Amino acid sequence: MTQSPAVLPFGRSGPVRIGERAARVLVSELARINDPKAVLLVDASPESPVLAAAIEALLPGDTLTVVPATSSSAGMLREHLTSLGPWVTERVRVVDALADADAEGAVVAIVGEPVTGTVEEARATVDGLGKYLANGAVVSVATPAAGRADSASGELGRQAALHGVGSDLLLRNNPPLRVHRLRFTPADAAAAVGMAPAYRPSSVPLTRTMHVDSNGVAAAGIALGLAALARVARPTSKMWLLPALAAAPVAAFFRDPERDVPEDPSAVVAAADGRVLSVQRLSDERFGDGEWLRIAVFLSVLDVHVNRSPVAGRVVDYFVTDGGFANAMKSEAEHNVAAYTVLDTTHGTVVVAQRTGLIARRIVQRAPIGSLLAKGERFGLIRFGSRTDVYLPADAAEPLVGPGDRVVGGSSVIARWR
Repeated sequence: MTQSPAVLPFGRSGPVRIGERAARVLVSELARINDPKAVLLVDASPESPVLAAAIEALLPGDTLTVVPATSSSAGMLREHLTSLGPWVTERVRVVDALADADAEGAVVAIVGEPVTGTVEEARATVDGLGKYLANGAVVSVATPAAGRADSASGELGRQAALHGVGSDLLLRNNPPLRVHRLRFTPADAAAAVGMAPAYRPSSVPLTRTMHVDSNGVAAAGIALGLAALARVARPTSKMWLLPALAAAPVAAFFRDPERDVPEDPSAVVAAADGRVLSVQRLSDERFGDGEWLRIAVFLSVLDVHVNRSPVAGRVVDYFVTDGGFANAMKSEAEHNVAAYTVLDTTHGTVVVAQRTGLIARRIVQRAPIGSLLAKGERFGLIRFGSRTDVYLPADAAEPLVGPGDRVVGGSSVIARWR
């Protein structure tokens, strides 16, 4: 296949479009980086919601290079940007072809239209962006969620398995899309310090400050579905009220409130809401030599169960250990099933353990190896009563909480770097 001199071979087929919600997900990596940065947007048009979202996310020190969907639309793009005023034209420039963009400079590259077509076309799209990326840069790309394994969607899914640092399913787009964020060279853990928590479409907004995790929406939907079936099957019975009344508390369990994350760079925040069970020094050869400061927090069924990163860092390992399902408040919970997320930070290695409890049997972890987590950023959840442990280098951190203290995930400072 030959490459067009103006644009990459995106291989679009059919009316696959990106809506405003999907556009926000595509530019989420741009929106969370607070430092000045260079951004590359390819396959853009004046009416593109991705272009609008990218411009909205720009900060004063940012630059955005836009490659039009077709070489003939470059003039219309320039006219559109000029109409937006000098603030935009000073930061956004349009080039006629990708070859005119600055090589090896973009921290974020965004493909402005869904990638469809063949496996070869998808590879050409991703490979063609390579030389325009800085080390640790992220490529953000959307593709139809229902694509076949031998299509562009299947190829991007394989790329995500190898290089993905996050994938989101957008069911509310028409048609549904999957957005992949790919990183082909390692990022520096220090880069996470200057980041804001990522936008998560898995969290469904109810109000400006309160969301419900998608797990809760699904669980509440199942409960309401069972109520409807019971009402149809036995119209004279009141049994349908049981699942109907259960829908609201089930959804409430998965509530996901917004949190104010402390800006103090020396602060370590709680990974979850709950009550501190223990604060102790111990050794654990799985994470390295030396002693660790472990702060364990118990989450009751009434607590928010969304887990947040206690520090800014890069995910370098993730593993699950087998075990039992003892009451998370008891010492036997040490041997429960647990998922460990290992972070590389500017202060050393930090580990977050998500432990199951007597009722909790499902751990969700959404931060793949290689991804950057900002302090206070959501990265998973545990269903129902459970426990979350934070391991810090004992010589580098000083605890600020004790057994019995109540903490709020993402907000409460549980330790401070020395």
